[in-house]
Amino acid sequence: MATKEYEAAPKLEKLTANLAKVEALTERLMAAMAQQKAHDPALHGPSAEVFMKAAQAYLAGMMQSPAKLLEHQVGYWTKSLKHYIEAQQALAKGELKAPADPGPKDRRFANPMWDTHPAFNYLKQQYLINAEAVSQAVEDMEGIAPDERKRVEYFSKQIVDMLAPTNFLGTNPDALEKAIATDGESLVQGLENLIADIEASNGGLTVTLADREAFHVGQNIATTPGSVVFRNRMFELIQYTPTTEKVYQTPLLIFPPWINKFYVLDLKAQNSLIKWIVDQGFTLFVVSWVNPGAEYADVGMDDYIREGYLTAMAEVRRITGEAQINCVGYCIAGTTLSLTLAHLERAGDKTVKSATLFTTLTDFSDPGEVGVFLSDDFVDGIERQSKVDGILSKYFMSRTFSYLRSNDLIYQPAIKSYMMGEAPPAFDLLYWNGDGTNLPAKMAVEYLRGLCQGDGFAKGTFQVFGQPVSLAGVKLPVCAIACETDHIAHWRGSFNGVRQMGSKDKTFILSQSGHIAGIVNPPSKGKYGHYTNDGPMTTPEDWMASATFHAGSWWPRWGEWLAGRSGKKITARVPGDSGRAVLGAAPGGYVAAVPAI
Repeated sequence: MATKEYEAAPKLEKLTANLAKVEALTERLMAAMAQQKAHDPALHGPSAEVFMKAAQAYLAGMMQSPAKLLEHQVGYWTKSLKHYIEAQQALAKGELKAPADPGPKDRRFANPMWDTHPAFNYLKQQYLINAEAVSQAVEDMEGIAPDERKRVEYFSKQIVDMLAPTNFLGTNPDALEKAIATDGESLVQGLENLIADIEASNGGLTVTLADREAFHVGQNIATTPGSVVFRNRMFELIQYTPTTEKVYQTPLLIFPPWINKFYVLDLKAQNSLIKWIVDQGFTLFVVSWVNPGAEYADVGMDDYIREGYLTAMAEVRRITGEAQINCVGYCIAGTTLSLTLAHLERAGDKTVKSATLFTTLTDFSDPGEVGVFLSDDFVDGIERQSKVDGILSKYFMSRTFSYLRSNDLIYQPAIKSYMMGEAPPAFDLLYWNGDGTNLPAKMAVEYLRGLCQGDGFAKGTFQVFGQPVSLAGVKLPVCAIACETDHIAHWRGSFNGVRQMGSKDKTFILSQSGHIAGIVNPPSKGKYGHYTNDGPMTTPEDWMASATFHAGSWWPRWGEWLAGRSGKKITARVPGDSGRAVLGAAPGGYVAAVPAI
């Protein structure tokens, strides 16, 4: 007995010391949280009005059909009572085990204790019963507008996901087991991780998804050789060093989205689309957008088109001596490229020979999942806050997009970091995901109001330089790549926009996976396939029904498409050979600059 007490003493001392550390860290946590600036309350989620409308619609429907209310309640009570009785019967037998649990598997409940321990199993099953009841009640609502129904469905699911027992220390067996195994050390480390994230967000909270020290831009990511050959207040233009003796005559210019940094296309050599394009024999230029501070408050969509798109196009033509170039636009940059192309068509300017659109929405009549954040209550808050800050902060954008995949990008990473004290992984894609940029206040509101809410491009009412443009004005050859499980730019919306374009030469490719993984999909991995269909673009459903699936990446297929529109082969161009000064090595300075806000 004495030996056991002797062995337990050091563990008890360590546990006591760790609990004392937790108490001390709590004071630091409160100080960190006190640093948070006041923000417009609308940015913290939907207004109370959204839930009031849902409640009113639900109650109105139930009053019209009281039988449905009884059906819901009786069904829920029956399942809950049956579940309680089964649990009691199992315990009455004197066996510490859970009753049979034939329900579908949920990866949140992977720990064996969720199935074998009666208490944890009871919590899990009751949570799933509650979740089903909420989902069914929302599904059966009557008398509510379709857009409001989508919001209620979405935010109801967010609440259900947030209240999962795995998200609380006292009901998470993984976290409890680790706390015991480490004598509380995991809790200390977890609290330190939480405080570090709050301090990094100036009192807010954004879960760190990747090890911040594992990657350094220009050293182990964004390393494809190239040079900065032009710079203005909006962007740096990078020309990449050729790797082939001959290149296609028509140069290629890529416009990445300015919500994150450009190097998602150049994470590392094995998955770099930039390197792959250069290796195929194309003269490649890429825009690296500035990360704007409050001094950019009055920069709007016209400024991005004039000082960004048109200027970059002109510089590529000057450097290469070519009359025409090919262009790529990714996400919001694809939307703005399309606006620019419609403007050029109206002006009779043939600068762009062909365009490629990555995960691009141009028809916002159905914006998909992101539409839940496009109602006035949320956008009004963005407009008010942007006027105060001069920008739409990357903090709000990052959080909004993360909630589209909350279990993967918020709750599971938070459990590992804050409850279990684990260090975030060294994952290049997640590192990039956390390297966001701000949007100028004027540009953000113009985009949200005129395009996302007003659907101005599809309706032909959105103005570029004071004149309306429309999808029918995009008449050059277009290749669009959309992604099957994209939560940001859903593929059906992308399809509908391309379908309305005026081009007679349209190619639509649907990649497997999501907004990033479906694009950053190198052939060497053989991971995700893609769909094509040479038939007419009628509806997304008809197109998909008769589409052909191809194993492997869409990159080689697109490479062939692009080569067919890039002219003959000529001697490779090298940055600086045009007589224009080289301003520095890729990836340049804008990618690392952090604006003062």
